[in-house]
Amino acid sequence: MASGPAPIPSGAWLPHAAAVVTLVLALAAVPSAWADNVDMVFLKSAVAKGAVCLDGTPPVYHFSPGSGSGANNWVVHMEGGGWCKTSEECAIRKGNFRGSSKYMKPLSFSGILGGSQKYNPDFYNWNRVKVRYCDGSSFTGDVAAVESSTNLHYRGARVWNAIIEDLLQKGMSKAQNALLSGCSAGGLAAILHCDKFSDLLPASAKVKCFSDAGYFFDGTDITGNKFVRKVYKDIVNLHESAKNLPSSCTSTQSPELCFFPQYVIPTLRKPLFILNAAYDSWQIRNILAPSAADKSKAWAKCKLDIKNCSSSQLVTMQNFRKEFLAALPQPGQSRSLGMFIDSCFAHCQSGAQDSWLAEGSPSIQKTQIGKAVGDWFFERAVSQRTDCPYPCNQTCKDNEDD
Repeated sequence: MASGPAPIPSGAWLPHAAAVVTLVLALAAVPSAWADNVDMVFLKSAVAKGAVCLDGTPPVYHFSPGSGSGANNWVVHMEGGGWCKTSEECAIRKGNFRGSSKYMKPLSFSGILGGSQKYNPDFYNWNRVKVRYCDGSSFTGDVAAVESSTNLHYRGARVWNAIIEDLLQKGMSKAQNALLSGCSAGGLAAILHCDKFSDLLPASAKVKCFSDAGYFFDGTDITGNKFVRKVYKDIVNLHESAKNLPSSCTSTQSPELCFFPQYVIPTLRKPLFILNAAYDSWQIRNILAPSAADKSKAWAKCKLDIKNCSSSQLVTMQNFRKEFLAALPQPGQSRSLGMFIDSCFAHCQSGAQDSWLAEGSPSIQKTQIGKAVGDWFFERAVSQRTDCPYPCNQTCKDNEDD
């Protein structure tokens, strides 16, 4: 494709610092009934297989065993955190938990991983797993050689394989129900690994996939360029991701296009639920108005808070929503497709209890996210909801959990 704007600055694909601080403070205030602390599993045996974080440290996941009726059911949730498309950006991650398990700490489970029957009635007693993200490629990379100048290991696919293999040995090989889920870059990973995950589980198991804020679409920025295509091409090339993307897509599309869910989903075999904000705050900042396309910084305030947008910027936002909706699967195409597309200015809504299922959580047609996902998984109802345009939904709240 034609060259687009100049590359975004290093670190621009890392989580928003303010959002991370907000999340930490929010979790500190969460009642104990909503969140439970879960220890870390350092998978040291994976190192010998080359399944390591960017800096060569062991991969990590958090595990809370199932009980009662959920003893043979599994929800595996993959952490998000953007991508790194150059060795310089990946090297930055070596100094934090996005690229090294040395910096990872215990965390609490809430939302879709929460252990409270009241606030997570469909999944609370399942085996609940959170897979930590330390490779920068949505778990798709597999470069055999270690980069000599930086000592970087691009091994995201090996990390995913090693953790899933360990979970199978812990009992997931006997799963009756399983849900592969994720947020942001992890939500994209849930789509990219969906069918492969299903193939590793018993044929008798009900297996579905759930992507939260992972529907990054092939959109145009404010200058009319498809800037994110170039970014994805750089990620795929650096991490040698092509061999780990769904062959059902790469057999007909160039590999970087198979990083976009809209080109992968039509080829999926397993049922999928798409949770996404139509005004996804991350996509607004990095797909619609990336810094490279907004050199005058006219969008600086708007892309951080939709309430600060001018009337002309709101028109652009509404057109962005229309483009996003057009890139989604059509709801009537399949009863197995679940969708919850709200009109919030948010990014990731399944990990925080106050956006999953609690009093005042975002809702469409009086149905909250956690209820919609449960109805879809257990086939209690066809769960396909698309919200009206901003600012019609008064249940929306600023949210970014990862």
